[in-house]
Amino acid sequence: MRLPPTWVRRVLLAPLVIVAALAMLALAPLWLLVALALTSLVPGRFRLPRVLWLITVYLLWDAALVIVLFAMWLASGFGWALRTPSFVRAHYRVGAHALRLLFWVFGAVLRLEIVTTAGEGESFERMLAPGIPLVVASRHGGPGDSFILIHTLLNSTHREPRIVLKDTLQWDPAIDVLLHRIPTRFITPTGFGKKAAGGGSRVEQTIAALAEGLDSDDALVIFPEGGQVSARRRQSRIERFRAVGREDLAERAEGLRHVMPPQPGGVHAALETAADADIVFIGHTGLDQLITIGDIWRELPMDKRITMRAWRVPADGIPRDRDAQADWLFSWFERIDAWIGEHSQP
Repeated sequence: MRLPPTWVRRVLLAPLVIVAALAMLALAPLWLLVALALTSLVPGRFRLPRVLWLITVYLLWDAALVIVLFAMWLASGFGWALRTPSFVRAHYRVGAHALRLLFWVFGAVLRLEIVTTAGEGESFERMLAPGIPLVVASRHGGPGDSFILIHTLLNSTHREPRIVLKDTLQWDPAIDVLLHRIPTRFITPTGFGKKAAGGGSRVEQTIAALAEGLDSDDALVIFPEGGQVSARRRQSRIERFRAVGREDLAERAEGLRHVMPPQPGGVHAALETAADADIVFIGHTGLDQLITIGDIWRELPMDKRITMRAWRVPADGIPRDRDAQADWLFSWFERIDAWIGEHSQP
């Protein structure tokens, strides 16, 4: 579905989420009674009440965040000072508090645990601590994984993420407003390589612009896979590799089992612009099998341990030649793929 223009999202969608949240809250006693009455007909441990409760919580969270962001717009002089460093930092703090609250509620209801690791003798928090600009290249697998990563960067490592996300996330009013006030780029991943008529070169230019001026507490977050794992997407990616003459990458892509073949263009654009930045690769497992709505429904409550693993490569260890860097990126995703295979939950 085509994304509506900004004024429609601000004037219609943002107020609508507030109305929906208030309606769900007002009807909470009724839907709770109905959900409990139907519990015996719906297999699982209070699946229906949990889902309705989480929908209500999310709508209230979204609505409250929209109201806070509107108040900040007023306080900034009707938007006049929104781009100043102090207001940008304030928006990062609001985002950090909001995500902490959201994960506190969802973690309790879904029984989720987030565990971070960085290998022997190193902690995840120390590896990503402020001090030098970072490019964070994460795998993309399971519902809400981007939320989990941003929550961890903001609240555990105290980084200020610059985020590359799909444009469809702008349908959510709170995310839409908040992320348009901090360094973020919403993109439509539509191609591979430098094609004049495709999305590849434009996306790379967008990511390069986002990478400009990274400072010591910034982290540019990118998902090189470009989407969730699926057989159709994987085959399409393999075919595109072959179309641009990278038979070697196509063959290696066929060997991946848990991750999508990475698209190297965005990573190259980020690292070329932020040449002094280290890169951190993020692998995670725990949500791998949750692909469809049916998968999520069957797993409720999830009782999942989400394990995030970080690997850091210093700037002087990153290949700068485009083709060499593509091979190097593939090697890292092959390593992440193997790690997921070893640590995936049954």
